[in-house]
Amino acid sequence: MATAWKDALDRLGVSLPPVAAPVAAYIPAVRTGSLVYTSGQLPFVDGELSAVGKVGAEVDLAQAKDAARLCALNALAAVHDLVGLDQVVRIVKVVGFVASAPGFTDQPIVINGASEFLGEVFGEAGVHARSAVGVSELPKNTPVEVELIVEVG
Repeated sequence: MATAWKDALDRLGVSLPPVAAPVAAYIPAVRTGSLVYTSGQLPFVDGELSAVGKVGAEVDLAQAKDAARLCALNALAAVHDLVGLDQVVRIVKVVGFVASAPGFTDQPIVINGASEFLGEVFGEAGVHARSAVGVSELPKNTPVEVELIVEVG
């Protein structure tokens, strides 16, 4: 796995961003034993949210799926900053929150943006357990928030 993630990111045309600064009293990631837990990551690009609003209202499905992908990328940046992505054994779990307009029920499709991206980066080691939860509000009016649990060596 040592450099496969780098090759995958290059193939996808993306690079790890700097770790997003916390917006409250927490740290981006913490390690306990062989697991790294990330804090919920928002779809920041250069310090700005890629989209704002509710999915199914101001934000369409494609935008939300892309936002989930950005959240996963930002979560990987937090893991890399803490332990280095070369240490990743597998992605264990993804938890995704989707700020949903009334009647919007495609949260799993939105969070596929994160899941599919992690599979593209880590292959079989990117296959994971997952929750996709619809909520009424998220911080900063973001449409999506994603956190990871990652096994490291």
